[in-house]
Amino acid sequence: MQRSDFHYLLPEHLIAQMPLARRDASRMLTVDGASGDWRDARFAELPDYLRPGDLLVINDTRVIPARLHGLKASGGRVEVLIERVLDARTALAHVRASKSPKPGARLYLEEVLEVEVAGREGELFRLCFPPERTVTEWLEAHGHVPLPPYIQRPDQAEDRERYQTLFARVPGAVAAPTAGLHFDAAMLERLAGAGVETARVTLHVGAGTFQPVRVDDLNAHRMHAEYVEVGEAAVARIEATRARGGRVLAVGTTVVRSLEAAAADGALRPFAGETRLFITPGYEFRVVDLLLTNFHLPESTLLMLVCAFAGCEPVMQAYRHAVEAEYRFFSYGDAMLLSRAGLALEHFKR
Repeated sequence: MQRSDFHYLLPEHLIAQMPLARRDASRMLTVDGASGDWRDARFAELPDYLRPGDLLVINDTRVIPARLHGLKASGGRVEVLIERVLDARTALAHVRASKSPKPGARLYLEEVLEVEVAGREGELFRLCFPPERTVTEWLEAHGHVPLPPYIQRPDQAEDRERYQTLFARVPGAVAAPTAGLHFDAAMLERLAGAGVETARVTLHVGAGTFQPVRVDDLNAHRMHAEYVEVGEAAVARIEATRARGGRVLAVGTTVVRSLEAAAADGALRPFAGETRLFITPGYEFRVVDLLLTNFHLPESTLLMLVCAFAGCEPVMQAYRHAVEAEYRFFSYGDAMLLSRAGLALEHFKR
């Protein structure tokens, strides 16, 4: 398939710049993977689409305040976005400057922090932080929430809490698994009370998630790498769900990639390591039955994954409707609930 197959027109005013007052107040567009039909709904209706014995799988990654601003020794402005913390003193980062810094150069960040450029690994720079604190401690004290590039405002105090899921616990992401942002404590309690169980996986979302596909032929695209961990507990809960006839609902494309990476050889097994799994139409899903996700950028790898899951034409039609109905798009936007192609999305009014 071609990149252009996943293009749609999006008015800029539909890109959500701020979160809603309530996490659970978003709209939810549903897509039936069997019929291709879509329906306008609310996220508050999510329990009405689930049955006792279904399994909710969440991503427990935690967004770190990974963005730092400052100056080079020459006085030129520089912006640092940490991609991955390697150990207590070093991290790999994207560095934006008028001229790339060389090994040995020093960056003066947030007026209090001096880091050394220790080398380069591809597009990333290896940075060495002062020994008085760990990298994570420096970031927590002085870093900014790494809001996506389409949110055209500086981060604010409320973003520290709202650009984080309630179940975030493993630091390492530089972008939120945004489907999880809709859940509040009351929704989690409702689902538990309805007999829906929960499992956790970890995928540390990298800045590469916002990188555009630059080739027309998707076969030529090389997916960015992200760290995934699917533990024994998650595998056991999925197996138990299958045994009792329940369905697996992935909260976000990150969970889909985590579970499908762990089942890459055909059987779901515990997995820890990097994945470059690129899911496009024609992919055979092995684990996930239902998907809750936000709306994704035109021609993005995430939109391609959603099209692979529920069918390209139904998804693109649903997107066109979402634009006409003025849904809110992207990280702080509204949600979609989809069933896998060929699987009906049933509505059980409670």
